Amino acid sequence: MSSSPFAADATPAERLAALTRLHQELEGCRRCPAMFGPSVHSATLISPVMLVGQAPGTREIEQGLPFCWTAGKTLFRWLGSIGMDEPVCRERLLISAVCRCFPGKNPKGGDRVPDGEEIARCAEWWRGELALLRPRLIIPVGKLAIAQLMDFKRLNEVVGQQWRYRDPAGWEADMIPLPHSSGASTWFKMEPGKTLLAEALALIEAHPAWRALRADHSLVVK
Repeated sequence: MSSSPFAADATPAERLAALTRLHQELEGCRRCPAMFGPSVHSATLISPVMLVGQAPGTREIEQGLPFCWTAGKTLFRWLGSIGMDEPVCRERLLISAVCRCFPGKNPKGGDRVPDGEEIARCAEWWRGELALLRPRLIIPVGKLAIAQLMDFKRLNEVVGQQWRYRDPAGWEADMIPLPHSSGASTWFKMEPGKTLLAEALALIEAHPAWRALRADHSLVVK
């Protein structure tokens, strides 16, 4: 999907139809035996802004909705502070993720981090969404999501800055990473994370794609 020439030349309506098919295929995906489904995706829409999370938790699987529990409450509070609250975000952003099923619990605590094979098998879905949207702004949330789009070692190196994403298909977008909003994370609650998060949100708020989307819902194709 991500390398298809169809994505480059299609009209918004054609892209939406292709995204609908992609999500229908995603709903039937059972590729990873250690992951717990059903798979999760956001509303099917074409938006100039795409958010990429890590993987759903148990509540997301139960409700079939990304970012619907603790991490979501924090994330949407952040985004609400810059002009779009949870209902608006769900109506206007394509909310994707690196993995679309629940990885299960880590015996040492918290959710298990998906392994490399699971991440690779699931890449078709978010990369397909990315290819069809060709968004002007990408917001990866958390280390796992950021690592799919750029090389880095520590959040301090990338959060609070705007980066350029260059797709293998030849198109480009801006990228503004955010830390994971999990309740288990303390990074964004202490310095320098607290300041870097504020700087990242300020960059998103000032970005032309975010400002345009906040002002005009007609930019979204459903």
